[in-house]
Amino acid sequence: MAVSFEKATPSRFDGPPRVIAAGFQIAEGMLVGPRDHFDDPAFDEARRKANYVANYMRAHGPFEPHRLPLDEMEYTTLPQVKKKLEVDSKLLIKAQLPYEMREILGLVI
Repeated sequence: MAVSFEKATPSRFDGPPRVIAAGFQIAEGMLVGPRDHFDDPAFDEARRKANYVANYMRAHGPFEPHRLPLDEMEYTTLPQVKKKLEVDSKLLIKAQLPYEMREILGLVI
C-alpha cells in the first residue's frame, strides 16, 4: 500500500505491505530531497482499496506461508495453545462418541 513516510510503520503484521517513494534530484551538484511522493491525496483511493482487500483476505483466517507452521513457532505460546486445543477437542469428541468408537480412535483414558 502506498503510504507517506509518516505512516510507513505498519500496525498489522499481516499486511497490506507498506511502500514509500522517496524522490531526489540533483541541483547545482547537490542532492536535494527526499520528497515524499506518496504523501498525496491522489493515493487515498488506492490505500482504501488496499485496506479493503487486506481485510477481505484476513477474514478467511490465517494460512501458511504467512508465518512458520505452528510446530516451528517455539518462540511464541502457539505450541502450548495448539496442545490445549488438541486436548479440548479430544474431550469434546470423547463426550459425544460411543465407547467403542472412542476405543478405536484411541481416546479411551
